[in-house]
Amino acid sequence: MRRSWLPLAAVVLCARAAGAGVFPFESRTERLENGLRVILIPLPSEGLVAYYSVVRTGSRDEVEPGHSGFAHFFEHMMFRGTESYPGPVYDRIVTSMGANANAYTTDDYTCYHLVFARKDLARVIEIEADRFRNLSYAEREFQTEAGAVYGEYRKGKTSPYMVLFEALQDKAFETHTYKHTTIGFEKDIAAMPAMYDYSKSFFARFYRPDNVVLVIAGDFDPDPTLAEIRRRYGDWKPGYVAPAVPEEPAQTAERSLRVSYEGRSLPMLVLAWKGERFIPDDRTMVAGTLLGDLLFGETSDLYRQLVLEKQTVQHLSADFGPTRDPSLWSVLALVSEEKDIEEVRVAIDASVDAIRSAPPDPRRVDDLKKRTRYGFLMGMDTPEHVAAGLARTIALTGGIEAVDTYFETLAAVRAEDVERAARLYLASERRTVGILTGVKP
Repeated sequence: MRRSWLPLAAVVLCARAAGAGVFPFESRTERLENGLRVILIPLPSEGLVAYYSVVRTGSRDEVEPGHSGFAHFFEHMMFRGTESYPGPVYDRIVTSMGANANAYTTDDYTCYHLVFARKDLARVIEIEADRFRNLSYAEREFQTEAGAVYGEYRKGKTSPYMVLFEALQDKAFETHTYKHTTIGFEKDIAAMPAMYDYSKSFFARFYRPDNVVLVIAGDFDPDPTLAEIRRRYGDWKPGYVAPAVPEEPAQTAERSLRVSYEGRSLPMLVLAWKGERFIPDDRTMVAGTLLGDLLFGETSDLYRQLVLEKQTVQHLSADFGPTRDPSLWSVLALVSEEKDIEEVRVAIDASVDAIRSAPPDPRRVDDLKKRTRYGFLMGMDTPEHVAAGLARTIALTGGIEAVDTYFETLAAVRAEDVERAARLYLASERRTVGILTGVKP
């Protein structure tokens, strides 16, 4: 991998010097007649190729009551195979290639990914197209996997972070499907083994070519690759219909919750505001994404005060990431002692109030904009990182054009935009405050 980083870095720097868009590589997007979108990104990588299948369905799309968790469940089931390539056969093929194959699910999408040698590209296209078109499993296999998913849920409940954020989302949302975590409500997961027929309908509804985007990045020839994709995926029947995800009503008052954790844990404090959906050409929304680092990042005054000087907080982190619908922008503090929780909350409130009443230092804003751009570019160092770095944007928007749009908007953001975003998004009536306490060490 290290050898391939250097030519990729050179390509990135040359692209920036040439004044092209922020995304540093040439790309080609094709749409098959059945709606399948294919994004081809040839780049120097010494024979390595990354193959990503982005299904634009996540736990957000689980709108039927009692059926949460199926997006994540299909991340598991997709490795059960088909009549042509049953699961063990698929696994042997992938292993024989020396490929790295895996998948993950989020609130907004599900992603399947492989990294392998160029010579195996045609074979990968064949087996991936087969499982997306022809997934097959018996009821007993379904029930076995459903049991495994319930085991994964119970294991996750040993984490205080999961316990807190499961309760937080349930409290923060009334009607939107962000109310449940990606893995789903426990009662729905426990009942899943009896939902074999529903699982078939879920696959038929969401695993359609007009709801999937393929991303191929690395050392390959685009024309024969696209021809092979047309041959293998071309007869996959379209038919995706977007679910009617309920709109969340405006929150008008602060909400709060306290969670008791049965195991040992330092106290946790989380403040979560209703943010905005990803709008890459909206300066206020884009400015809002900077608030997490400006207020709570390692270079912030609050981090220096709470973590480095007073040491009342052991860990401070924020998530102001993009989502398909308005979700939670949050800060999490791992507090040293329970008696310090209120002091930490007051300090967080003071930092938020300060940025809502006056613009931040323009130099800090400019520095963060530069770091954000630089971090994105330097993350494009392997085919896998290129495809992985694009997956979320593709899931949220359907393509990669929003990358350049976002960074163009970011370049225009000023300190006054950040203040305006803070006044809009970080109002106390938009937030939910959660506290977790466990058994004291």
